[in-house]
Amino acid sequence: MSQNTLLMGAVAYDPKVVTIWEGFREFFAEKGLDFDFILYSNYERQVEAHFQGHYHVAWNSPLAWIQAERIAKACGRTASAIAMRDTDQDLQSVLLVKSDSNINSLEDIKGKVVAVGAPDSPQATLIPLGFLAENGLEPGQDFEVQRHDLLVGKHGDHIGGERDAVKSLLSGNADVACIIDANYLGFAKEGTLPSGSVRVLAETGAYDHCCFTILDDAPEALIKPFTKELLAMSYDDPKVRHLLDLEGLKVWKEGRVSGFDRLNRAVDHFGYSKDFIERVSQENRS
Repeated sequence: MSQNTLLMGAVAYDPKVVTIWEGFREFFAEKGLDFDFILYSNYERQVEAHFQGHYHVAWNSPLAWIQAERIAKACGRTASAIAMRDTDQDLQSVLLVKSDSNINSLEDIKGKVVAVGAPDSPQATLIPLGFLAENGLEPGQDFEVQRHDLLVGKHGDHIGGERDAVKSLLSGNADVACIIDANYLGFAKEGTLPSGSVRVLAETGAYDHCCFTILDDAPEALIKPFTKELLAMSYDDPKVRHLLDLEGLKVWKEGRVSGFDRLNRAVDHFGYSKDFIERVSQENRS
């Protein structure tokens, strides 16, 4: 791996990903930083490659961050979240029911069908199911979980599973649908959710989403200018505004890890990724 080029790992969850990171490569080149990227088909492959030293910094989903952090800890190493989008902080998932539903409380979900997104989606599966479990409703015991196993490995970034969950709710095949609040608004705008068709039964509480992740051997001479220029990107700059729009943010913020508590609890409760984390940890222990 070149010591003069900052290499980033990212998942190709959508064709626009190439446009985004090619644009970032041009931006950093103008700032005197040689930047390039490697695209992976799924986050597990990306996390594993990070520990194999294939690149310096990862653009991680929240679940991929937890995987990386836990593997690092098991190997006696440290993972750090150095930056995230403004739109990655203080998000919520919502539990939707049809407007005329007789479900008016969480207790009413007992015996019902709850539609969720992809099984590895933090926002549409792990966090809302964890929220229900913490409120005394165990998935698969107190209610049926209707899964939409779409593009597993991309951690729900494609939002297709959430759209399918909403369609199932509207068709009457599910009683509740779990999606992130931003997609609740987005689906209404695009017409997937007709006006007045659903209402919010409950909200999960706040959590954070994606982050740039480095390991303790990341070269400071490359990471420092990368972080500096990233945080200095301005939405008022027409050269980068379209890139920020594609990536869904107005400003980059310093990374934080306090907003992953909710997902950490869900991962612990369901044992999600346990085998993957243990395998990669074992392979990378010195």
